[in-house]
Amino acid sequence: MARPHRPLPSLSRRRVLALGGVGALGASLAACGDNTGRGGSTGPDGAGSSGGGRPRIAQWYHQYGEAGTQEAVERYAADYEPADVTVSWKPGDYDQSTAASLLTDSGPDVFEYGNGPTIDMIRGDQVADLTDLFGDTLDDFTPSLIERMTYDGKVWAVPQVVDTQVLVYRRSLLEQAGIEPPQQISELVEAARELTRDDVKGLFLGNDGGAGLLGGPMLWAAGLDYLDGEQVGFDSAGAPEALSVLRTLWTDETVLLGQAKDWFDPDALTSGRAAMQWTGLWTFPMIAEALGDDFGVIPWPAMEGGAPSVPVGAYGSCVSTRARDVQAAQDFVRWLWIEQTDKQLDFATAYGFHLPSRTSLVPEADVLSSGPAADAAGYVAEHGHAQTPLLWTPQSATAWSDMMNRIVRDGADPQAELDALVPVVEAELERVTG
Repeated sequence: MARPHRPLPSLSRRRVLALGGVGALGASLAACGDNTGRGGSTGPDGAGSSGGGRPRIAQWYHQYGEAGTQEAVERYAADYEPADVTVSWKPGDYDQSTAASLLTDSGPDVFEYGNGPTIDMIRGDQVADLTDLFGDTLDDFTPSLIERMTYDGKVWAVPQVVDTQVLVYRRSLLEQAGIEPPQQISELVEAARELTRDDVKGLFLGNDGGAGLLGGPMLWAAGLDYLDGEQVGFDSAGAPEALSVLRTLWTDETVLLGQAKDWFDPDALTSGRAAMQWTGLWTFPMIAEALGDDFGVIPWPAMEGGAPSVPVGAYGSCVSTRARDVQAAQDFVRWLWIEQTDKQLDFATAYGFHLPSRTSLVPEADVLSSGPAADAAGYVAEHGHAQTPLLWTPQSATAWSDMMNRIVRDGADPQAELDALVPVVEAELERVTG
């Protein structure tokens, strides 16, 4: 926990866990531009090659906000001897512009994408099957992420690093109130009430009262999920009661609202305005700097019939089927994200605060070896859920988000809202699987 934190000016890696999915293909093809990094001649087999005959690989990343990250990935690329790898650092709406570029010949050979490629990319034959790259290492990757990046028995991306969200609490405030860290949702609601006093609120779940973040964890708490395979998973008994918990916290006025810095920054907790806060692993260095060891961490609590949970997300390294040398691109992905464990550990912990996607590497990271960081790593292994299922499309995610805001902020009836959402999601499932 002693590693100095470098503030993030944008959501960057954290965006994976904030948005609940990836944007749809909405940008025009012109938005991709011509700066692909694919310079050089084309060999007789159509593969890009340098003057020395080596393959040329264009690799795309979204623009990270963490100092040193761009230099790190450029250094990794330069270390790869079998090919010339050009890194392109993409600002702006990376998800949409990258998705659009895959339909053209001006896109990347290797690219990262939030939680792996979309189902439309997979079914549209826009990304290559990477299953064989893993060899005997597949079981060493975070299981919830491998499941998220698997379709039709094939793995379509290699997870790069892991981010998660957890419930962080001020030890001293809970001890003063005689409250144990809540293990059940009923205990969380009661603790929020007990901890709300004077100018301190019991919980900070974001400025929307958790509507944008906690829908999934509330389903998991009840033993449900967004989807059950290729079927709707949220239309079972227990879902309305679970989602109504967030409305209860809102009407109880135990959740902090109207903060200048939202859930992805720990200011509400470190300033003392909230006794507990839902936030991301990346905030731990800032919390430790402000509070020392006066904080602990727990997963989102369970309801009867469910289990504790934490959402898990990662950018996944993918290979375009339009790559000028698909095999060369796959070889590079294997080298960087499967074989080069030192680089994977460096990328996860040296420029921010994240978990390696390889579970065997977590014990090797000093910053994850003890205290709340070690607890959070354990929760990912024991209670981790992919942030959203692969078949949960952007349209389903948008409809869900709108519904959650109506329930939490406006007091709409959860059962009626869930019933109305079912045909919307079923139509999307039919579209992507039919």
